[in-house]
Amino acid sequence: MNSLCSKESNGQLAQGFKPRHVTMLSIAGIIGAGLFVGSGHAIAAAGPAVLLAYLFSGLLVVLVMRMLGEMAVANPDTGSFSTYADQAIGRWAGFTIGWLYWWFWVLVIPIEALAAGHVLNQWFPQIDTWLFALVSIILLVITNLFSVSKYGEFEFWFAMAKVVAIIGFIGLGFAVLMGWIPEREASGLGRLMEEHGGFAPNGLSAVVGAFITIMFSFIGTEAVTIAAAESSNPAQNIARATRSVIWRIGVFYLLSIFVVISVVPWNDPLLASVGSYQRALELMNIPHAKLLVDIVVLIAVASCMNSSIYISSRMLFSLGRRGDAPKPLKVTSLAGVPRAAVVASTVIGAGVTLFSYFMPAGLFQFLLASSGAIALLVYLVIAVSQLRMRKILRRQKVELTFQMWLFPWLTWLVIVFICAALAVMMVTPEHRTEVSATIGLALMISFIGLVTSRQHRQPESKFSLRDA
Repeated sequence: MNSLCSKESNGQLAQGFKPRHVTMLSIAGIIGAGLFVGSGHAIAAAGPAVLLAYLFSGLLVVLVMRMLGEMAVANPDTGSFSTYADQAIGRWAGFTIGWLYWWFWVLVIPIEALAAGHVLNQWFPQIDTWLFALVSIILLVITNLFSVSKYGEFEFWFAMAKVVAIIGFIGLGFAVLMGWIPEREASGLGRLMEEHGGFAPNGLSAVVGAFITIMFSFIGTEAVTIAAAESSNPAQNIARATRSVIWRIGVFYLLSIFVVISVVPWNDPLLASVGSYQRALELMNIPHAKLLVDIVVLIAVASCMNSSIYISSRMLFSLGRRGDAPKPLKVTSLAGVPRAAVVASTVIGAGVTLFSYFMPAGLFQFLLASSGAIALLVYLVIAVSQLRMRKILRRQKVELTFQMWLFPWLTWLVIVFICAALAVMMVTPEHRTEVSATIGLALMISFIGLVTSRQHRQPESKFSLRDA
């Protein structure tokens, strides 16, 4: 690991992201394979009322991003909410949420790599899925090792392709719904309100279940505050990205899901198995629907895998800089890249990829379950941190140019809502294992954080927030 960092810089990250990189990262940061494929499961469970689940999930993300934006604009940091939890709640909190978030994104690497391997294996069945998965990780880690600008450039074009695909899908869907394309018909609003059991055929409990599932598809939105710290004007970029999250969710999720449920009956037996986008294109009689969706999914998983390596490495770097991870992880190259953190995260992700293919299925499922509720814990920590940080910043007479709405009432509402969602998950059989595993892992990491917090260290922040 030390050899990777033999040519050291001053330990600071490079400001290599251009404004267009940050803009596109913020636009496409919430677009993953879950939208193109996984949304079919949520629609099949809740019917057309899945729109309510997406709406409320989106509102929660908008409020959380507003809170995070307030802290990030005041103090941009690559550790983002982990650093703010450290400053506002205590070292153990920053330690815990930082390692949990790192673990989440490390696990995303094998999930996305295996998804890419599955698509490629369908095209070239003579090559095993695991080999495709491993090669894809190796190729993408290269983009993260040399400079942040190279990662930004790759991710810019990945993101552009996803955006074009979604806008094209929405445009095609509305053209079919309006009857502008010959021999391609859809029932439209009649399917939403009247056909196949009405708007909420499986009741509100199914909507709540879909809401819990959908929330996890939005994680990654907060990563723009991590990336913006490596841009030339982080505060301005964070504020712009945070303001735009509302229309991003509205366009990419709500409009595209509206098209799907207007075209595909929610009880279509193929909806969950082949994915929402593919099934909609098939019913619109679009030639080569599966190939088109496979190409888009391959781009989406490559983008997500690329981002997973970047986000996990930056969180590990931040933990190392604050003394919560081994010291070599805080070293950067002359190009300002934390190569040791990149390699460490990728090696573990690649190892889990291989193990997931050869180990018993139950063990891999347990690893996945341990990250199942991390998104909610991250959102909870952001809300609590913002509640406490506002008082600290006011006491230090820091001018807040970007503020949470209706503080503190909306912040408290988010805290209560997330606690209620975790309680519902605990009593719901299909989610009990994942929330129990996540909370168990969080408690174990918190204990380690409490023990290590006894060691004195000087925080590397422009604010002195130890009086929290």
